[in-house]
Amino acid sequence: MVCERSDVFASSCAIARAFPIFSRRSTSSRRAEKKHVTVEFLIVGQDANPLEAAELECLSNAADGVRLAARIVDTPCNEMNTDHFLDEIRAVGSELGITPVIIRGEELKQRGFGGIYGVGKAAEHPPALAVLSHTPDGATQTIAWVGKGIVYDTGGLSIKGKTTMPGMKRDCGGAAAILGAFKATIKQGFKDNLHAVFCLAENSVGPTATRPDDIHILYSGKSVEINNTDAEGRLVLADGVVYASKDLSADIILDMATLTGAQGISTGKYHAAVMTNSEQWEAAVVRAGRSSGDLAHPLVYCPELHFSEFTSAMADMKNSVADRENAQSSCAGLFIASHLGFDWSGVWVHVDIASPVHAGERATGFGVALLMALFGQASDDSMLNQVSPLGAPANMSEDHMERDCKRRRLV
Repeated sequence: MVCERSDVFASSCAIARAFPIFSRRSTSSRRAEKKHVTVEFLIVGQDANPLEAAELECLSNAADGVRLAARIVDTPCNEMNTDHFLDEIRAVGSELGITPVIIRGEELKQRGFGGIYGVGKAAEHPPALAVLSHTPDGATQTIAWVGKGIVYDTGGLSIKGKTTMPGMKRDCGGAAAILGAFKATIKQGFKDNLHAVFCLAENSVGPTATRPDDIHILYSGKSVEINNTDAEGRLVLADGVVYASKDLSADIILDMATLTGAQGISTGKYHAAVMTNSEQWEAAVVRAGRSSGDLAHPLVYCPELHFSEFTSAMADMKNSVADRENAQSSCAGLFIASHLGFDWSGVWVHVDIASPVHAGERATGFGVALLMALFGQASDDSMLNQVSPLGAPANMSEDHMERDCKRRRLV
């Protein structure tokens, strides 16, 4: 790989995406042969010094995180149900010396997690909320990453059709990205408290499945009238972000999800859709996208005009919009934010990765590089410090960034 030093991190993650792990091809297939790939970087430009060992370790961990996320997303539900996903979480926890907190099955119902329980209760393998926590001495703030982990989405009783259901094994892409990013980030050293919250369920069909017209009480205490069982991701994430706020006392909450098909219409196949209650963080996510290769673009954030889409005569809100032509992806994000409260004093960031989570039939591991770059300023690693938008040099003007970006695009 020949590139400038500023592009090394994004380039290494891009290369990692090109070598997926999951395959069930028979051993007679030539494409089933295992290969060892060596990646060499040739640095050009002003700072052309060779990469140091610590930088190579960062690139290796980032690549492993990307490929872990892609493997989980590529794996079908008969091999990646909620039991298997919990095993993946435990394995990462074991490697990092962290014991996960797991709330599962009927305990979710008893403790008031009506969103996660309601979505996953009809499946053979029960739903779960799992948390990996890194709490170092001297931490100055608490960050929570909340991932949507729907291991398969039939749509529930509002069932998907035969052309839209294939590929729904990828509906755990947000949780998979957070697991890969958490593993890589903690390995590189992280100064602040960091919690990875996984909202795991299979949106299945059965005698105990949630029905349209059912009303669930979510962990926020707010009641939700179900008018579309296929709008399930926002229900599990609402429970997850409120847990992060109430139980983990998070100052910054980022949720990542393959939330809406409309995301691909809003921002396309290559850019995640981001919305947040902070203009500074909106700009930071966009810049982190450029420095990591996991591109992002803002959605409209306007709860005063859009949240009325969820008006219910029976409950605090419905779970799906009245008008599907009115900023669907934005409204879906607002549903999650409403359970934190629009007056919540912390930073909330929502990242919808429905389209960029895959390219054709393969998962991309999208989100891992974005998270590592976005929160790189809290890392002990110098390379992540450099790609972090929150720690960018003050003398680097927006005009310079814009020119630089255009130059690369033309090249």
